[in-house]
Amino acid sequence: MTSKKTIRPRRSALYMPGANARALEKARTLDADCLLLDLEDAVAPEAKAEARAQVCAALAAGGYGTRERIVRINALDTPWGVDDLAALQNLPEANSPDAVLAPKVSTPEQIASLQKAIPSGCDLWIMIETPQSIFNLPALAACAQTTRLTGFVMGTNDLAKEMRANLVPGRAPMMSALTLAVLAARQYGLTILDGVYNHISDPQGFAAECQQGADMGFEGKTLIHPSQLDLCHEAFGPSAAEVEQARKIVAAFAAPENAGKGVLKIEGQMTELLHRDIAARTLEIAQAIASRS
Repeated sequence: MTSKKTIRPRRSALYMPGANARALEKARTLDADCLLLDLEDAVAPEAKAEARAQVCAALAAGGYGTRERIVRINALDTPWGVDDLAALQNLPEANSPDAVLAPKVSTPEQIASLQKAIPSGCDLWIMIETPQSIFNLPALAACAQTTRLTGFVMGTNDLAKEMRANLVPGRAPMMSALTLAVLAARQYGLTILDGVYNHISDPQGFAAECQQGADMGFEGKTLIHPSQLDLCHEAFGPSAAEVEQARKIVAAFAAPENAGKGVLKIEGQMTELLHRDIAARTLEIAQAIASRS
């Protein structure tokens, strides 16, 4: 069992291309919970060095407020990954990212190598995007007990490519992998974020996939465009009605006349202690969201 951690809202994690200086500047004004400053897929090989320098300069300049700053590096077995981590190591500790996101991580041995190379005080998140990573999910998640691993991010595009699966509405080909990843993350107290939705001009499809991810237990979703933020927050954040109901449940169990009771009838529904715990977490999330505004 892991110890209880402070809840941070991670409804949205927006990829920002490191090679685009205007995007890095605009990110300071966007209502995203997490910013994924990307040195990998969004950056062409010839622009890697420039992107690395721009991301480090942006981190050093600060101004991102309460937004979590996560840098997605290139894999260590590419020509750029080691240099990415060296550049982050050279930043003053106050300007280090909150986490490093490593792609194509499939084995505990890769996590051990990353653990040695990431800046001190910086968490490690890993992309789950290979068939091997799916088969190794329990072992990968267990690394949270001995390393700074704190998060999984689903790389559904890469995973679909490796599976030769189609990304279809409802994501039937991906459901086994998504569910297994959520289960592994929950076993070891990891954050887990859903993969991206590629069709920016399809808000209805995006909203449906956000709701699916929230129903499955993901904390939030990775995004490729700022226009996706509002719908994402609507799906992954508790509604006003859900917050009000949570308050009623917590208050009912806290009432002196209900002390020691394990089951209550609240507004016509049988409500157990597990529902009180769910309600308490809903209130924590709502408070965390309100605090970042």
